Amino acid sequence: MKKKISNSTSIILAYNFMAVCTLFSAGKIIAQNRDYPIQPVTFNRVHVHDDFWAPRIANNVDITIPYVLQKCRETGRVDNFLKAAGKKPATNISEYPFDDTDIYKVIEGVSYALQVKPNPSLERSIDTLIGIIGEAQEQDGYLYTFRTMKPEKLHPWISPKRWENDPKLSHELYNCGHLYEAAVAHFLSTGKRSLLDIAIKNADLLVKDFGPQKAAYFPGHQVVEMGLARMYRVTGKQAYLDLAKYFLDIRGNGKIRGSEYNQSQKPVTDQHEAVGHAVRAAYMYTGMADVAALTGDVSYIKAIDDIWSDVVNKKMYLTGGIGATGAGEAFGAAYQLPNMSAYAETCASIANVYWNNRMFLLHGDASYIDVMERVLYNGLLSGVSQSGTKFFYPNPLASMGQHQRSAWFGCACCISNMTRFMPSVPGYVYAQNANNLYVNLFMTNQADITLPAGKITISQETAYPWQGNVKLKVAVEKKMPFTLRMRIPGWARQQPVPGDLYRFADNREVKIPIRINGKEVTYTIEKGYAVFNRTWSKGDVVEMDLPMEVEKVLANEKVKDDQGRFAFQKGPIVYCLEGPDNKDGAVQNIVMSQQTVVKENFEKQLLNGVLVLTGDGSATRRQLSSNDLLKTDLQAKAIPYYSWSNRGPSEMVVWIPFVESAARPRPAATIASKSKVSASINNQRMLASLNDQFEPATSEDKSALYLHWWPKKDTDEWIQYDFDGEQTVSESSVYWYDDGPFGGCRIPASAKLLYKEGDNWVPVKNLEPYAPVKDKYDVVKFEPIKTKALRMEIKLPKNYATGVHEWIVK
Repeated sequence: MKKKISNSTSIILAYNFMAVCTLFSAGKIIAQNRDYPIQPVTFNRVHVHDDFWAPRIANNVDITIPYVLQKCRETGRVDNFLKAAGKKPATNISEYPFDDTDIYKVIEGVSYALQVKPNPSLERSIDTLIGIIGEAQEQDGYLYTFRTMKPEKLHPWISPKRWENDPKLSHELYNCGHLYEAAVAHFLSTGKRSLLDIAIKNADLLVKDFGPQKAAYFPGHQVVEMGLARMYRVTGKQAYLDLAKYFLDIRGNGKIRGSEYNQSQKPVTDQHEAVGHAVRAAYMYTGMADVAALTGDVSYIKAIDDIWSDVVNKKMYLTGGIGATGAGEAFGAAYQLPNMSAYAETCASIANVYWNNRMFLLHGDASYIDVMERVLYNGLLSGVSQSGTKFFYPNPLASMGQHQRSAWFGCACCISNMTRFMPSVPGYVYAQNANNLYVNLFMTNQADITLPAGKITISQETAYPWQGNVKLKVAVEKKMPFTLRMRIPGWARQQPVPGDLYRFADNREVKIPIRINGKEVTYTIEKGYAVFNRTWSKGDVVEMDLPMEVEKVLANEKVKDDQGRFAFQKGPIVYCLEGPDNKDGAVQNIVMSQQTVVKENFEKQLLNGVLVLTGDGSATRRQLSSNDLLKTDLQAKAIPYYSWSNRGPSEMVVWIPFVESAARPRPAATIASKSKVSASINNQRMLASLNDQFEPATSEDKSALYLHWWPKKDTDEWIQYDFDGEQTVSESSVYWYDDGPFGGCRIPASAKLLYKEGDNWVPVKNLEPYAPVKDKYDVVKFEPIKTKALRMEIKLPKNYATGVHEWIVK
């Protein structure tokens, strides 16, 4: 029999947090009086019907969620639970021991969607899944299919004993956290206790097994802290909150060897810089905010305040993405923000939204919403294609065509994360604290809000993000005093981000007029909000005009990868140049003046409707025996960054050179550039890297294309140039790819050159011994030969692969 909470309680509890919540547990009402001082107006009370977000939210429900559910079935994720339940033999298990969470995240996404619009088919699907999950749960509450199914051989990341796993690789508690998030969402949406009871049974096991004088393991991948906080809010069980705090406090306590990789190198309250795996980090900072709000522990707040400052001032991409390097999916050093190799994982963007929203709820400062908005419209939204069925894991800011969206990943965390995030977007529009109503984001919607002073219906009309006019209509039953706090975005006040990491080239004074009932009013700005404290009447209209000039953004001079370059931004939208819109499909070679006059045009038929920017520029090309570049005038066209790679793989660049030295000119006509390239690996994008005349900074340089044979080891490989006619050659220069000490490629064990003589390959007579070197060109001179083809045979190291950046032939 279903046990339901009342609709009013569901509204209070839905999705996130309330300062004073009424909580349901075992039939009792429990008062919880400490939480965030500011509370969101939950997304089920904000009905979005604009032309930008509404179609995306609908597409997630109608296309992406069913697609991901089907993929979970095809890839064995559902079968994992059936195997754990003894319904199928434990063979051919899926790839990663956190695959269970893809099921949990889809359930969470469906649950959110059901609060907005009934969908009997999806509800039946997740009811079936929940039944299977329940059968897979062990008697004492343990739920981890990769262990419970008892495969012939445990996954290498899993210890034979519960919880005793490598803290860098363990995902047992990570799985629990996503289970709890899904269970609470499902309960609040449907009133059904089916998944919540499974989660309670599991959480009670954690309380039994972990804590002082019990198991002393911290989560390998953070998220359980957030999940336990949500379970506490719903059940009122203090032990869940205590355990969330324990999992934070045990990190870096000296008893277990910690690592920056998962933020366990020192106690969390002693951490003041963002380090390590970006998703784990942002989930932990979010969990710290939750526990701080619920317990009043100000030492947590001090730590995440400092970390937030470190990120926004030194470690965040213009798109809002975080995590500069694929080595550990991690934050880099201060100002280390490479573009071509940017990781900026989609999951990290979602986590960054969670974290910044929590920071706002703690502090009430619009700076956090400024960052959140930047992530939403750029680094996060780029993670899913317009079809809803192709995805990005990393979100780079430049590409030579090597990046393209995928229909699926073996590690599908970003895909399932998008399904749960998209339905919740309306929940970030408004927030409230006593009789203060915050307007944070701008999208056409209608919201029903209850303040202590009474009930309000707010209707918002806008063509944002393309236009800057925002109109709010206030409907109250009777005249009512409250304070409206309307966010003035930082970009509208000539501050693209908090701090000095990025700035506008044309820093000018702007006026942002606001009218009430047609009359322009003066206002004060507090923490980024225009404040209106008045008695409101039915039919009052507030109208704001945000400046929407196209801005040219410059990076802090310490960000070396962006020097001599600017980026276009209009409103919250960051732009890029992409191949399909520009001459010869090339954009890396385009140079544009900082004084370029930009024209705007909304193209309804392009990429589901986007505002495009055009301006004068020039295409550059190298020429032989000269450092001067050949230049051709052109009209460059820019599209919103979030919309790139919806037309197949192509070149792309966010940061546009305004000096020629920052551009990547098209290759000159050399023997190599005119050759047909082949290799023992057939990947056309990698093959194109051998003769693209890119000059790597080091062997580890990931800022452009390169060829590699990873994960092969100790094998014989080859690369080959077939010339466009017979050539006389006597010198070969190769720049090896080697990403040691952390990556899987090293310079080769050996290499030798051969030339085509008739149908035979004959070794060249080199004038000096072969000696592969790192971080510079490996030059080999040999007796001149006439040939139509040259081949290099390469022996990979015993324990590593090898790669090649560039191969020059003279």
